[in-house]
Amino acid sequence: MKKQYSALSIVSPGGSKIVQGVKTLEIRSWCPPHVPMKDLLIVENHHYLMQEGDEDSGLAVALVDIESVHPWREDELEAACGTYWAEGYWAWVITRVRPLDPPVPVIAKRKIYTVEIDHE
Repeated sequence: MKKQYSALSIVSPGGSKIVQGVKTLEIRSWCPPHVPMKDLLIVENHHYLMQEGDEDSGLAVALVDIESVHPWREDELEAACGTYWAEGYWAWVITRVRPLDPPVPVIAKRKIYTVEIDHE
């Protein structure tokens, strides 16, 4: 049965690290439309989507909840699996990770977008 989900694209290997439980924060320059955000589909893709309208092929790898959002702190670099810290970003707290097995091919887009997939 097909179902619609709100989706967020994350460049590889970020989605896989979320599935593994290593990455517990997603860092963005913007905030989600509301929190908590339940059943957000994580789509892993291979290219940064920088311009409005950019798309890439991706794999839906997990459903997660975004429990809260707060200003990103320098001591959270490891939880975000980041390589550097910069002020002015938002840390999205990822909880309730439910991996999709097998991952589902979907389109990757910018910001939060809607995807329809077969998933129970």
